[in-house]
Amino acid sequence: MPFPLDELPVRRLTIGDLTSCSDLSQDRGWPREEHKWGLLLAAGTGYGIDDPGGKGLAAACVVTAYGSGPAAIGMLLVADAYARQGAGLRMMRHVIAEFEGVPLTLHATASGRPLYEKLGFQVVGQAEMVSGVFRPLDQESAAAVATRPAKARDLPGILRLDHVVFGGDRTHMITRLPAFADQLRVVEESDGITGYAAAWPTTNHQVVGPLIARDTAGAQALIASLATGTDRPLRTDIDVRHAGLLDWVKDRGLEPVAFNTVMVRGIPDLPGDWTRRFAPLTVAAG
Repeated sequence: MPFPLDELPVRRLTIGDLTSCSDLSQDRGWPREEHKWGLLLAAGTGYGIDDPGGKGLAAACVVTAYGSGPAAIGMLLVADAYARQGAGLRMMRHVIAEFEGVPLTLHATASGRPLYEKLGFQVVGQAEMVSGVFRPLDQESAAAVATRPAKARDLPGILRLDHVVFGGDRTHMITRLPAFADQLRVVEESDGITGYAAAWPTTNHQVVGPLIARDTAGAQALIASLATGTDRPLRTDIDVRHAGLLDWVKDRGLEPVAFNTVMVRGIPDLPGDWTRRFAPLTVAAG
C-alpha cells in the first residue's frame, strides 16, 4: 500500500527535476513534453512531492506568476499509484497558501473541476482544444492580412500588445518565446504590432499559442502562416467565444479533441481584452 502523501513534504522543483516531471506525465498517460516542462520550470515555480520509494515524483504542479495579474496554475499531476488519495487537494491547498492574496487562474478538465470548485475557484470561460493537419480550402486565396516572421526589433511591440491583451506583465515568459518556439510571426500595421502567434513543438504536434490578433481575420492569417511552416499537425486551445475562428479551423482539417474550463479564484474574471485573446501560450501557464 502506498505511503500516505500527507506525511511527506511538498518541495520546490528545479530544472533538475525535468526528467521526473516528464516521467510523471507519462505515468498518467500524458505526452512527456519535456520541452514544455523546461519552459514552465524556468519561468514559473514548480512544486512536488517525492515518491517515498525513490521512484521520482508522486505529485507535481507549476505556478507561473505575472506581476499584478493572476498567477496561472498548471500541470497538476498525481502518480497513478497515489491517485484518489487526496494528493491533488493537498497540493492545491499548499499552492493557495504559498500565493496568499494573489489571484489565481487555471484551465480545468471535467474531472478536475469539482476539486477546484471545492477550493473556491469559479468558472469564467471555456476553451476548445482542436488538433489535426491544417489544409486550406481549394478555392482559398492568399490571406487578406499579411504576416511575417518576427524580428528582434519587434519584441518591445509584442510585449506592449501582450500586456494590454493579457492584462498582466508576461515579460519573463514572452521573452523566452524566440528560443522556445519553432516559429514566431507577427501582424504589423500602420499603428504597430497588432497581432502575434507562436508555434512550438510537442511530441506529435506543433502547438499554436499564444495567439493574439486584432480580429478573427488576423487570427486566421497567423494560423495559416504558421501552418505553412510545418508538416506536423497543429494543436491549439481556442476560447469558445471566438466561434468564427473555431468554425474556420474545423473547416480546414482540425478536429475537436476536448473542452477545458477556465476558472479563477480571488477575482471576478480574467483581466485584459478577451476579444483579442484567441489562444493561450499553453493551458498550463495562460
